[in-house]
Amino acid sequence: MPAPSRAPAPTPVPTPAPTQPPIIVEPPSLGLPPGAVRTLHLQSVLGSVTLSIGDPTILNAVVNQAARTITLTAVRSGSTILTVRDDRGLTRDVPITVADPAGIIAEAITIRVTGNPATAYFIKEQAMQAAVNAAQLRPGANVVATQESFDLSETLAVDNVVAVTVPMIIQGKGYLTVQGATRVNVENIALPPILPAYLMVSDFPETLTANGLLFEADLSTSQAARFLYYHDNPAGQPDRRIVLNLENPSSQPANVQFISGMAGPAANEMEVGHLSTQAFIVRNEGNEGNVLTIPGMTTTAIVNQLLPARSVVSNLLQLREIDGPPLHLRLLAQNAADPIDGVREAGTLLSARVRHARGIYPIPEFFFDYQYDTSGPNLEIPIGQIPIPELKQGEALAGDYGVLQSITVRIVNPDPRNSAYVALYANPRGGRATGTFIIDGVLVQAHALAPFSHEKLREYAVPPGGFVRTTVVTMPEGGSSYPLNLIAAPDDGGISPGAQNSLVY
Repeated sequence: MPAPSRAPAPTPVPTPAPTQPPIIVEPPSLGLPPGAVRTLHLQSVLGSVTLSIGDPTILNAVVNQAARTITLTAVRSGSTILTVRDDRGLTRDVPITVADPAGIIAEAITIRVTGNPATAYFIKEQAMQAAVNAAQLRPGANVVATQESFDLSETLAVDNVVAVTVPMIIQGKGYLTVQGATRVNVENIALPPILPAYLMVSDFPETLTANGLLFEADLSTSQAARFLYYHDNPAGQPDRRIVLNLENPSSQPANVQFISGMAGPAANEMEVGHLSTQAFIVRNEGNEGNVLTIPGMTTTAIVNQLLPARSVVSNLLQLREIDGPPLHLRLLAQNAADPIDGVREAGTLLSARVRHARGIYPIPEFFFDYQYDTSGPNLEIPIGQIPIPELKQGEALAGDYGVLQSITVRIVNPDPRNSAYVALYANPRGGRATGTFIIDGVLVQAHALAPFSHEKLREYAVPPGGFVRTTVVTMPEGGSSYPLNLIAAPDDGGISPGAQNSLVY
């Protein structure tokens, strides 16, 4: 019987060599401007360190063997790889970019606002815009900043101050990205509401086909003004911007207060008109505005609004010069890439074949006082029905766009026994229309309403033998078709405002 075979002895497994710790370079990559000197720190290196640079014309590098550091000196713009090697033969690649920073973020600025009080939303908006405006950008760079990136929840009372820290990023192709924050000190200045004496309108040419001067007028301490502009940049045109300049030709400074309801750019003209009107009415009611100093012999852009092709912009402003020499106001259309500093385009106003309103109009506000008897016929209040002549040779202002409408209605119930139930309705008469109303201090808005529709805005219960006094502030909205009638009538039991399926919110 054969002897049993023996299993072969197992081959011994070699003990693996210990894993070499990788070379660590801090920071692992770097961007620096030309001429700058930076230090890299080395860890887990063995023996002597040698360096190689992919493109030695971009930077110089010197290693300090004892300190385990590398000193870099940027020579010219470009990108390259710095390779670090030690005596083990291990290497570490460090990407290096030499470029100009995309811009400079301002450390701290101060702005002045008005408001009774100034709301947290308004303060955040103004602080962010001021921080963005204070940043210095290289050509082609842009700023990334949002109101959601910083917190503020409290209103700011008159004569108070709050500090807001606005984080932002400046970036652009071929530049080093810059991150930081601007501390914005916001002062709420005590100033009375602005009461305009006249209305300025720039809606001609409504559709832009060229750059140039859209509107100009003088501004002085004797009279405040309201200013409405509404312009469209059609397809096929270059991207543009709208710039509103105040020029101070005197050597003395001037202080200006203004309220702005800016909206756009957007493709939906009704939405732009509605948002502009809504922002203006709300801010005008709260006296929320800005206070600027226009230094002597300078031109300051108080509005800088992008207007890409296929979009519309609008703005409603209230302007008052507090003190100082007369100023000259100019509204300009220019290419979006052009600088706005020092723009002083003068000369012939832009024109077009299709006429729209442009000029100065003598009535910035209508005041109405009505009484409605619940036992009588319905009360109809037309909004946007009275054409206003231009003070010189311009087109009459049809639709009353830019004209504030302040309405008071006394609703009387002569029945000594029963309450009367009344509603206020919006009734567009010229076409589709949006609407913004402040009714008894409450903001009420209407989505686009069909022509001749009958949409309930507010409901009232009038006690027996009593009355209810209601106030309405509104304004015809750009992009919508006015006139629109407000109708006080018996409540028809229809959808209440703000309810599901209501176009009123």
